[in-house]
Amino acid sequence: MTQRHRIVVVGGGAGGLELATHLGNQLGRRGKAEITLIDASWTHTWKPLLHEVAAGTLDVGEHQLEYLAQARNHHFRFRLGAMEAIDRERRLVYVAPNYDEEGVEFTPRRSFPYDTLVIAVGSISNDFGIKGVSEHCLSLDTTHDAHRFQQHLLRRLLHVHARETPIAPGELNIAVVGGGATGVELVAQLHLVTRELSAYGLDRIDPDAHIDFDLIEAGERLLPALPPRLSAAIAERLRGMGVQVHTGERVVEVTEDAIHTASGRIIPAVIKVWAAGIKAPDFLTDLQGLETTSSNQLLVRRTLETTVDDNIFAMGDCAACPLDDESGFIPPRAQAAHQQATFLAKQLRRRLKDEPMREFRYRDYGSLVTLGKYSTVGSLMGNITGSVMISGFIARMVYLSLHQMHQLALHGWTRTIITNFANLLRRGIHPQIKLH
Repeated sequence: MTQRHRIVVVGGGAGGLELATHLGNQLGRRGKAEITLIDASWTHTWKPLLHEVAAGTLDVGEHQLEYLAQARNHHFRFRLGAMEAIDRERRLVYVAPNYDEEGVEFTPRRSFPYDTLVIAVGSISNDFGIKGVSEHCLSLDTTHDAHRFQQHLLRRLLHVHARETPIAPGELNIAVVGGGATGVELVAQLHLVTRELSAYGLDRIDPDAHIDFDLIEAGERLLPALPPRLSAAIAERLRGMGVQVHTGERVVEVTEDAIHTASGRIIPAVIKVWAAGIKAPDFLTDLQGLETTSSNQLLVRRTLETTVDDNIFAMGDCAACPLDDESGFIPPRAQAAHQQATFLAKQLRRRLKDEPMREFRYRDYGSLVTLGKYSTVGSLMGNITGSVMISGFIARMVYLSLHQMHQLALHGWTRTIITNFANLLRRGIHPQIKLH
């Protein structure tokens, strides 16, 4: 009996999970290939939602997907573990052991053979080596990080509310470093949450009097992916909400109770979030000679094959794929991962048939940013008219449709409609924010 072609996808983020699902439906179901997805977590959450999880405005249980269930329903295998090394000559992926909360090992170090390997391990926060960031700042790289932040915020507010002593100036200050989409959306959601909490009994805390928000950006403006006019509108909206927006302020040090910038400014903050940049995981720089960039991304050709090994592909945030005009690399965005997953599903089917590889062409469909119930703005890229500015209800619907596209890729129309309807019913009886 001829051995089936073994395709291993490492990383169950937006792109990796969509790819494994496509391949399972198209190849695994028909017995044409053996598809294996490897991830360090049991569950998947769409990363652009993490700022809502962190703020408590979204219950992650409503949107989490279990890898084992997805694998069973879509004809691929799931294996729990974090990739730590590869053997290119023997075509093996090595996965680190897993430990429970008490430190007891429950799966050993293992290896998985592949004929084709796709690395889609995403990105992590980049602290650029700045002193104190890792010790004093929270990040939103994973669902665990977002949940930990939400718990930290809620406990801090409960502690201050429950005690008898007066609330001191600055002890509830929140600072977010990074004026990209994550930082802007997070600070808007946190502004909303702190105002909603008084309706749930934390009425001793007056958000306007006791909580200051600071958003710190090293560049000259927020949201550089948006046109300047929209960026300025967002900054003005945030200031109108009471958020202190600091642009042109490069952070040089973070201490336990403040953020220090190159201009000499000291911004007091008890709760600090780092959203100022990303990089690919550090272990990618030591994968048997695979070429990487200064931000640890794997260099790939426009076919998405790594530059030194045609049996290894990379996609999403961890891949540096040249743009069509060679002016740089495809930006690490959810829409790029979605497009690459669809492309690679077809590319790998061509590979199984020994057909020529094709080149990936990125289509920029624009950028959107939401301030929750306050506002949603962005720009859509048109084939003829160029960039089209949108805001308000239309922008909000387009923003929500991006998540729907991800759900459709994973579940199809029927289950996506049923799931969204069930979530809508749950929101009618659950509190607007998560309270535990």
